[in-house]
Amino acid sequence: MNNKRHLDGTGKGEFLYDYKNDILVFKVKDRDYKMSIEFENFVIDLDTEEYVTGIRILDASKVSGLNKIIFTSLVHGEFNASIKENIITVRLKFVGKLRNRIIPIFSKEKEFTQQISAQGNPKHPIQDSIVTVPEIVAAH
Repeated sequence: MNNKRHLDGTGKGEFLYDYKNDILVFKVKDRDYKMSIEFENFVIDLDTEEYVTGIRILDASKVSGLNKIIFTSLVHGEFNASIKENIITVRLKFVGKLRNRIIPIFSKEKEFTQQISAQGNPKHPIQDSIVTVPEIVAAH
């Protein structure tokens, strides 16, 4: 695909953390859900325009290697996703606060990256696209 399709999610990103089930959820608000792609501890949501508009991380504390309590006090987040030639790449950055100490979530580099090959129809591959959400807020 020659055209770069881009979804700017500025002001539309939100997250929530389910402490009991240890699930971190991110989504872009006001998008129409189409389908999910599941693999290992991750579920990626695509909307009707085939943009990556959500991710669920199951067992988030195990994936990150951090205590669950940190996810209850997330203070900032960023989300970037791209689809290129049926490969989905998701980058998340979250920062939590514990006893007034800022804790990067997922790694010392403050970023989590996951790539998967999308399960698409070869006759109709998922369209290439980029999604950026520079500021993620807690869901209400």
